Amino acid sequence: MKKQITVAGLAALMALSLAGCGTNNGGTTPSTSDTGATSATDTASSSGYNLQVKDLNGDGIITVGFAQVGAESGWRTANTQSYKDYFVEANGFKLVFADANQDPDKQKQDVRDLIAQGVEVIDLAPVTDSGWEPVLQEAKDAGIPVVISDRQLSVSEDLYLTYFGGNMYAEGQRVTDFLKTYMADNNITTANIVHLQGTIGSTAQIGRSQALTEAAAANGWNIVYEQTGEFTQAKGQEVMESFLQQNKDFNIIYSENDDMTYGAIAALQAAGKDPKSYVIVSFDGNKSAVQMVVDGTIKAIGQCNPLLGPQVGDLIKKSMNGEAIPKITYSQEVLIDSSNAADQLKTAFGS
Repeated sequence: MKKQITVAGLAALMALSLAGCGTNNGGTTPSTSDTGATSATDTASSSGYNLQVKDLNGDGIITVGFAQVGAESGWRTANTQSYKDYFVEANGFKLVFADANQDPDKQKQDVRDLIAQGVEVIDLAPVTDSGWEPVLQEAKDAGIPVVISDRQLSVSEDLYLTYFGGNMYAEGQRVTDFLKTYMADNNITTANIVHLQGTIGSTAQIGRSQALTEAAAANGWNIVYEQTGEFTQAKGQEVMESFLQQNKDFNIIYSENDDMTYGAIAALQAAGKDPKSYVIVSFDGNKSAVQMVVDGTIKAIGQCNPLLGPQVGDLIKKSMNGEAIPKITYSQEVLIDSSNAADQLKTAFGS
């Protein structure tokens, strides 16, 4: 799935109150103290954003336009389903769904189409974090509040109502902290890391990659191969196969989502290698990946919760009631390893 909003005001805010995520242009280096759900003290009103979610046509139903990234992973499928399950008439909503198929240009047009259709609020899960200012200004000019979910944007905070989702940099820090401890506990003195990156420019990739880059520099780890697997199993397998053909030594795989991890494991098995002989770490927390932690194939997962629909719905209702909305709320997440994987398996998403 999990990026950063890099305006000066928010950077100062996050330095004081939150652990943040990586950005395209450096941004604020987050604190390592973030461990779960938390909210910024800044609110929509104090940031200069003056739009409130309203039932504009008076039909008693709020029409929500959801501009989704695509369906590149099990995480994304679960994320979409949580919106479709929650934003229904019984809960006071109607959902208009737009799938960008991982195309940032199509997604910008999707948002413009939602504006033209007259939806009453837009939820945007951006493919990448660049080039959104004109589109968000169009939504604001049309009086349509925008909620950013899952991936943050490098835009002025007066262009959106709120962000809700994971703290991708903190997820990366949890995983790199695990790696450091695991290496010490198992007398591993050298780290040669294969880094499977997510979609380049997405805030999930930025935050998780930044955490690894910083940890590698601090601990003397070697990143021997680094390439995007675009958050898909097929591409993850292709990239791992390409690397294996180079016959370079490695002992750690840092994969930025479970689907790419599945692909990397398949490539190892096809090459006659035992995945359990490597330190494989992943992100998201699909049920099948958590089972691999139980089995010992994956050593740890940086959890990223995809079930955002009801939580975003709660923020929309608060806006309708005139309540102050935090500019950022991070969902509660943990590191999944052998100590808690059996318990996490009981509530993991997907199959």
